[in-house]
Amino acid sequence: MDSGYGAPPALAVVVPTRNEADNVGRLIDELGQALEGITAEIIIVDDSDDDTPRRVAEAAQTSSVRVGLIWRKPGEREGGLGGAVIAGLAATGARWVVVMDGDLQHPPALVPELLRQAENNDLDLVLASRFLAPQNGGGLSRARTLVSRSLIGATRLLFPRRLAGVSDPLTGFFCVRRARIDLERLHPDGFKILLAILLQTPGLRVGQMPFTFGQRAEGESKASVRELGRYGRLVLRLRMGTAVERFGRFGLVGLTGLVVNTLALAVFVEGLGLHYLPGAILATQVSTIWNFVLTDRWVFRGPHKRAALATRFIAFAAMNNLALLLRGPMLVVLTEWLGIEYLASNVISLCALTLLRFAVADRLIWAPRVGQHHYDVHGLVTLTSLVRLPELERFSVDDLAAPAQIQVVAGNFANAPYGGNITTTADGDVVNYREPFMFGSRYRFQPDGPTLVEVSGLVCRSPHVLYTNVVEPLLRWTLAERGYALVHAACVTSGDRALLITARTDTGKTTTILKALDSTTDYGFASDDLTLLAADGTVLPYPKPLTISQHTLHAVTRANLTFGERTKLRYQARLHSREGRSIGLLLAQKGLPAAAMNAVVQMIIPPPKYDVTRLVPGTDMVKKAQLAAMVVIQRGGDESTVLDPEDALDTLMANCDDAYGFPPYPVIQDFLHSRNGLDLRAAERRTTASALTGVPATLLESSTMNWWEHLPRLVDAMHAPTVTGGEGAMATVESADE
Repeated sequence: MDSGYGAPPALAVVVPTRNEADNVGRLIDELGQALEGITAEIIIVDDSDDDTPRRVAEAAQTSSVRVGLIWRKPGEREGGLGGAVIAGLAATGARWVVVMDGDLQHPPALVPELLRQAENNDLDLVLASRFLAPQNGGGLSRARTLVSRSLIGATRLLFPRRLAGVSDPLTGFFCVRRARIDLERLHPDGFKILLAILLQTPGLRVGQMPFTFGQRAEGESKASVRELGRYGRLVLRLRMGTAVERFGRFGLVGLTGLVVNTLALAVFVEGLGLHYLPGAILATQVSTIWNFVLTDRWVFRGPHKRAALATRFIAFAAMNNLALLLRGPMLVVLTEWLGIEYLASNVISLCALTLLRFAVADRLIWAPRVGQHHYDVHGLVTLTSLVRLPELERFSVDDLAAPAQIQVVAGNFANAPYGGNITTTADGDVVNYREPFMFGSRYRFQPDGPTLVEVSGLVCRSPHVLYTNVVEPLLRWTLAERGYALVHAACVTSGDRALLITARTDTGKTTTILKALDSTTDYGFASDDLTLLAADGTVLPYPKPLTISQHTLHAVTRANLTFGERTKLRYQARLHSREGRSIGLLLAQKGLPAAAMNAVVQMIIPPPKYDVTRLVPGTDMVKKAQLAAMVVIQRGGDESTVLDPEDALDTLMANCDDAYGFPPYPVIQDFLHSRNGLDLRAAERRTTASALTGVPATLLESSTMNWWEHLPRLVDAMHAPTVTGGEGAMATVESADE
């Protein structure tokens, strides 16, 4: 659809309608008023059999916003309301799309606020929730409220991770970044298009805001038993994906394999006179070859990348032979104890293990390798990873214009020696690190050209360990090579000025930041753990998810966590506490595979990490600021001390080193910051020192950890008249402290 503008509009409002002739004119009029000052278009996708198209045309004549109409004929209305939304998304080139109902139960006045929340917080999708406290179902009847809440509860039980923190995945009112929607991937069925988007779009940055569901102005609700059935089909399809189809093909191949196996068993027993147990072992080898060829070419066909052909066959054969450990006793029981003929016993034993064999084949042997995930850190460093890295989600991009400077891939470490070592190859020096014992974590670093990082399968299954132990240290020294310092400090802003808050690990930076953000809307958020500094004092945000504890959660009043998340937190926080990390470091010092054990623990119980917008909804995410002050927080007395510039620099650099130390960093650190003949430690210090020039620094000691209460005074001092020179800058803070 031609938007009618010289360039695509900033926003398109897609409204699916069916027999809304009495509402659509008023809706277009109210949207026109709400969208004043925004380059926008309204797209009505109509499946009506009444006068709705004519009413749309009439309203478009007087609307201040361009209005487009897509009328779908009765034979073209595939997918119901969801299909209509897809048609609207396909018709617009707008950067943002708001989807809403046409019955005025979704307030048009909230459309600009949805857009503002998405843009200000750098989100991909913002949904308007009917059930986000302190709001309620509003215009929903008690019966529909009960049904909606029940459906939401059941849906979240089925998809606990992907819908974590989403209070209303069934709402029809949301704003989404158009570029993040893969229309070919979506197959809507009925009303619940948002659910399909949430579950079929990986890596979405999602926010939400409350709204009161209005009373229907005119016409009848489209909710019905039929739509409930369509919703059930949608959930089943989203939950099961294509597994049902694959299992059907796997079962058909298995039936042919039953015939082959039975015939081979009969030959070995009746023809060669073998006992049925060794006969079953030999027959398994025959049917394994038959089944593998059909399974590989038909059941799991497709262009997706998988393990090598030989690897797949060896794994498939191993699975079938290991299954004999279960089938053998089963054959004896059925044949000897129950008196069933051995060929029938063989068929029964094969059928009994079909589901288990399919699960192993589907999830392990033919599991597609995870596609590349791309990250661009402020245009300074690019990275690709075979697994998604949640800590870098704010830097996620759809694609990269050139090969990534850091590439994380899976590696084969069968012959790698234990411990850390450097080997010289034709491609340059390669760093190897392998923990002791068979299942220890393993890494290989090849820094020449693009930095290639090979990691073992165990590490791939624990993205938090992969990021913290491997990716973050690499980013730190790569950024240092490019003239930036990734310092261990939180950062809030006031206007265009930034306040850096640094401390030793586990002192209380996160709680301080959250208390400050929760107490006022005057602060912007840059980071809670790491901040990127340029030599000229420019601050670039590094907003990772915040690792919280119950104490941290109690520090804020607006956290948007579910009951289940709050319940899990007590166990997660205890396991991933300072004491838990201390135990891990101790194990590493004793020569045990600490990183591997950490990876396993985090696979079972992931750390409690949440985006700041879920902990303090409405937080303003800054894009850039100028460093104006630094504060060091420390437990102890209750004093405020102005720091000497050199002491401030030494403290910040010591805190940066304190943030690292878990394997394999102690083994690889010298190699990372001394590569290519450079001393990157010195380069990082020079960059940091330059950024801190003329910046006042204060040491805040507190026995009650109430550092956040002192931040307003320091922020006010940042806006005081600037005095050049180190001593003059210190005087500004001193006067603020008096």
